[in-house]
Amino acid sequence: MGILGPDEARYAAVGRAMAASGDWVTPRLWGSPWFEKPALLYWMTALGFRAGLNEDLAPRLPVALLSVGFVLFFAWMVRREFGERAAFYSAAMLGTSALWLGYSHVAVFDLPLSATFGAGMLLVMSDRRTLPQMAAAGALLGAAMLCKGFVPCVLFLPALWRLRRDWQQVALIVLTAAVVAAPWYALVIARNGQPFIDDFFWKQQFSRLTSPELQHVRPFWFYLPVMLAGFFPWTPLVLVCLRERALLRDQRVQFLLAWLLWGLVFFSVSLNKLPGYVLPLFPALAALTGIGLHRLKPVPRTADDPSHPALLALCGAWIWLFPIAGGMLPQIFLHGLAGVNFSISPLWILPALASGTLVWWLEERWAVAAIAGLATLCVVEIVLQIYPIMDRTVSARQYWKQQPSPVACSAETNRSWRYSLNYYATRDLPTCQSPPGQ
Repeated sequence: MGILGPDEARYAAVGRAMAASGDWVTPRLWGSPWFEKPALLYWMTALGFRAGLNEDLAPRLPVALLSVGFVLFFAWMVRREFGERAAFYSAAMLGTSALWLGYSHVAVFDLPLSATFGAGMLLVMSDRRTLPQMAAAGALLGAAMLCKGFVPCVLFLPALWRLRRDWQQVALIVLTAAVVAAPWYALVIARNGQPFIDDFFWKQQFSRLTSPELQHVRPFWFYLPVMLAGFFPWTPLVLVCLRERALLRDQRVQFLLAWLLWGLVFFSVSLNKLPGYVLPLFPALAALTGIGLHRLKPVPRTADDPSHPALLALCGAWIWLFPIAGGMLPQIFLHGLAGVNFSISPLWILPALASGTLVWWLEERWAVAAIAGLATLCVVEIVLQIYPIMDRTVSARQYWKQQPSPVACSAETNRSWRYSLNYYATRDLPTCQSPPGQ
């Protein structure tokens, strides 16, 4: 699938310009300084181009590899702290949740932020913290600051509370974070001065919290349905795992819960909201759910109250909504949710009943593995069947390749298409002027 706009196309264009110019300090979009985000994703993309990857793989492959690497690290950390089964459950849930999967396929800042910030928080979570590990946590926090500025610093407050009795570790984290992040900020300010400060700090960092000018205003409760839908197909397991209240006596679990809830409150208070903003909270959500499922006392399948076998069966049954939702992606990208026809054929009930029944009778570990496997197959189907449609209709890649002569201007008003076309044209195309009388 070709690059999608507007965000992915612009970020990829900035990274390509860095690779071409050799200027690794000032981000530039079509030759002009562009200060919407820090530099980490641009560096990743530029390295992809320098490694010889093409215009589609150079922005996306580094993000995909980072996603896989983080899920493996996440599994290792949860295994070290809570055991092998909890790690398997948690990693399977994170790696196959809808929002994490979706942002692993596109070159935007949300996944790099979530991986760097999440890795640092996992190191702080451990009861076996060492000074080298805290130095690594600080370096990861610095890398997160190179993704989204001050946002990870605010999200990091639960970690400071956990470390409140060990100021040596806190000081080490702050020092290493500054060592990683400060050089780029110092250089970009030295080269660009007040325009960078005004655009990046005041407009992009603070105005997103308070100003409606960025046109992403959403109600306070916006992220609750986003979190529940983004954790699909594992959403039913979230509530049942809260039944095991003994978990909350574990300080590591308390930290994971604080990570999740504090981030949810912070993003909800912010005036401007986009779905990907809450992705850094998903490692905590997956860990809590996986650990809770592992620790949950078995409930007989004949019990009147909801049991985790029944809820696992529900996860296995409604997994077939994955390809149905995937089939709506082209229309969602083109027209938004309001312009999508949500009619669903009742025939999807048949495979849902079959997979739900299968998961019901499987032992817990095999049930989780089966759901993760079904989710993987659904994603493969989306990539093979839906991505080619999006390549023709949402991305401008095929249109650009099929033109008999270079495109000189664009009459398209759709921002996604226009920015994608600019990316493949390698320049900011002017708006086509209609002839008189037309």
